Amino acid sequence: MAVQVPITVEGNLTGDPELGETEAGKPFARFSVAVNDRRYDEEAKQWENTGDPVFHRATVFGRQAENVAASLRKGDTVIVSGALQFQSWEDVEGNKHTGTQILAHQVGPSLRFNQATLHRTGPKVDGPDASATGPLITAGAPTVGGLER
Repeated sequence: MAVQVPITVEGNLTGDPELGETEAGKPFARFSVAVNDRRYDEEAKQWENTGDPVFHRATVFGRQAENVAASLRKGDTVIVSGALQFQSWEDVEGNKHTGTQILAHQVGPSLRFNQATLHRTGPKVDGPDASATGPLITAGAPTVGGLER
């Protein structure tokens, strides 16, 4: 059994989410999030990175995967919450590798530094699994300082 640890990260997408489908036909989206440790320098009056970025691979399933692929793009700041899975595998040359992946339960745009306009489509869905089957939500173009990017 794989060990899973709860995790929430905020960072920037390193590329557009890639939408795929399992052998059973269930949609999934894979993406990578770069997390930077930043501090505000009061003297310089600016944000500064305090170390190297940490990259997290993540996968989300179901309707949320379709929403992520349709809504988010490279460079978008996102919040990802889920379970950190520790994995090991062997490549085609027989070399053993270990790594981590976030099995995402929730993915969404961060509105800390940007604004986004949400456009809802589809029927309203209530119930415990509404996030997996609910309406498609897409984020409009975030604005920075009032300018659309």
